Formats: sequence, C-alpha cells, structure tokens
Amino acid sequence: MSPGLGDADPHPASASPKRKPAPFPTPLTALVGCRYPIVQTGMGWVAGPQLVAATANAGGLGILASATMPVERLAEAIGEVRERTDAPFGVNLRADAADASDRVGLLIRERVKVASFALAPDPKLIRRLKDAGVVVIPSVGARRHAEKVEAWGADAVLVQGGEGGGHTGSVATGVLLPQVVDAVEIPVIAAGGFFDGRGLVAALAYGAAGIAMGTRFLLTSDSPVPDEVKRFYLRTRDTVVTRQVDGLPHRVLRTDLVDSLETSTRPRRLLSAARNAARFRRLSGLSWPGLLREGAALRRGTGLSWSQVLMAANTPMLLKSAMVDGRTDLGVMASGQVVSVIDDPNDLPSCAELIDRIMAEAYAALDRLERGSTAVMKRE
Repeated sequence: MSPGLGDADPHPASASPKRKPAPFPTPLTALVGCRYPIVQTGMGWVAGPQLVAATANAGGLGILASATMPVERLAEAIGEVRERTDAPFGVNLRADAADASDRVGLLIRERVKVASFALAPDPKLIRRLKDAGVVVIPSVGARRHAEKVEAWGADAVLVQGGEGGGHTGSVATGVLLPQVVDAVEIPVIAAGGFFDGRGLVAALAYGAAGIAMGTRFLLTSDSPVPDEVKRFYLRTRDTVVTRQVDGLPHRVLRTDLVDSLETSTRPRRLLSAARNAARFRRLSGLSWPGLLREGAALRRGTGLSWSQVLMAANTPMLLKSAMVDGRTDLGVMASGQVVSVIDDPNDLPSCAELIDRIMAEAYAALDRLERGSTAVMKRE
C-alpha cells in the first residue's frame, strides 16, 4: 500500500537544521496521528516512559514496552508518558500473557492510541480494541501472518526482516517487505535494518507507510540504557543469531557470554533458565500457576517444547542484566545489524536530533531523485 512519494515536500529547504522538518504524511501518520512515519519499537527494559515520550515529542510514534511490567506498573508508566507528552503513543503487549485481557482493558480505559503486539493477538482481542477506538498493529515475520492478521481486523502491520534485533526470522527485509506490501491492503511498517533517511525513502518506494527502529533508538541520549552499555554497543558492532538464549532465533551482540551459551551443555542451560524463571516470577509479580499459564500459551503460539519454554525465561532477566544493571559481562544485548554501520562511536543523539536528521536525509534523498529524473528527461 503505497504512501505516495509525491505527496511529501521533496525540497531540502523543508528540512533545514534551523527549523523542524515539514510533516511527512503517509497512511501511517494519518492512522496514528504522528508527524513523521517513524516508529520506536517496544524494547523490553529500554522503551520506558522517558524514551517513548521523547520519541512522541520529536514527531515519531513511541511504543511503551510492557512485557516486563506488572499491570499496576504499566498503569503508572502510561501516566508518566502522559505527564511528558500530549502526542499519541502506543503500548506493546504480549497476546499470550495470562493477564492480556486486563492489560487490554487498561489501554482502553486510558485511551492509549496504539496497541502493538509481538505475537499476533486473537480476533476477539483485536475486535475489543478496535471497538474502543484503539489502533491495532501486530508484528509479523512472514507474508502469511500479515494476511492472517489483516483478515482478523488489524489496522496496520509491522514487518521485521532478518536484519532486526531480538527475535527475528531468516528472510531479509528487502525480500520480505515487498511480499507483504503486495499481499495486504492495510498500511505496512518496515522494520529490520533501518537507521537513516535513505532507508525511509527506500521503504516508502517499496510501498511501506513508514519504518520502525529499535537499535537506533536504543542508541540515543534519551534511552535509559546505561551509557557504558551504549558505548559497548558502539565498540562491539558484531551481531549473531542464536537459539541458546531462549530457544528461538534471537539476534544479539556477540559477546563472551553468548559464545559460552553456544557451547554450554543442555542441562546447564536448562538449570540457568530455571533460576531465571524464578527471578522473573518474583520481578513480574506472577504466581507460579500464572507463570505456567503463560508458558503454556507461549508453547501453543510458537510450537516450542517445554524445555524451550523454560529457556524463554532467560530473555527478560539476561536482558535486564545488561540494559538495567549495566552488566555487559552477565547479560545479553539484543541488537540489529545496523549497529555495524553507525560509524561514529559517540553518535548518541537525542530522539529529536535523530528524527530531524532522518527526515532531513529523507527530503534530501527525494530531492536527488527528483533532480535525477528531471535531468534524464531533459537528455531524452
């Protein structure tokens, strides 16, 4: 579903560094009410009120990560975002969470603009949100999944290619994105490998309505991640996809810990996962029956074995060790491949600086295309 490249002002004067870049209307901005077609993804332990509000105030769509929060803390976090911004924002939910219905009710009561989902929500959940006026945007990694959620009533779909961080597939964005754009009528948001304005224009040329970024927003001054961890990202620059964190393909920075997980024995990994499950249960406020219900739902939704479900408890706690506690030696760090193309080791802009930069680059790229087309026509 093309946003119409010609609808945007292609002149770089609109993106002068002395003033805010002009609005960039696409079906995504019309749907959610943001100024620019740029989404900050709901990264666990990273996408808190500070980052979400900064993104929203800069003109993008910030998504609050809630999977690691009890419902009570989520309510507080939504209030904190509201104290920082009047702009629309979203909340990322796990459709397989035991308390998913309670969380949906909270979003409806708080009039949150967008509900995003890491796993496809069922049709009843989508219908309940849509009836209350909440925009529903599931994340998918395959064309058939995009077709399914569209049939269920999703308002838009976020499509992540294999370049992205965290849980990811094997199909590159440049191959996956056009497949999905051709298959559905709802707006498509492209994720996986985006970090600048050229990428935004490329995604729009494929027919996407915007882009979503995780790693690039993690590496901003508004991100709550400890500065020493951000510097570690910018020094390391090498990523690997492993199944040894939680049983699913997971793109992370390559570290000594990840290498050790790759070579450790299965019993040792399961023992570590069991310990992390207990830690996560205490942190999240879940009872053991509640944790088991979530595990059963995850197993149904992903086809994992019970041992892999147990390993899934590694993810929130290993991420917390790095993203909150600053222990790069004890935690894993989800990262997209874009970390390798951020050349400046001190490139930690604010969200406003990042989004303004991306939009200036996008307008400049469109201007180059327009001037190039004009030059070709004159030669002909």
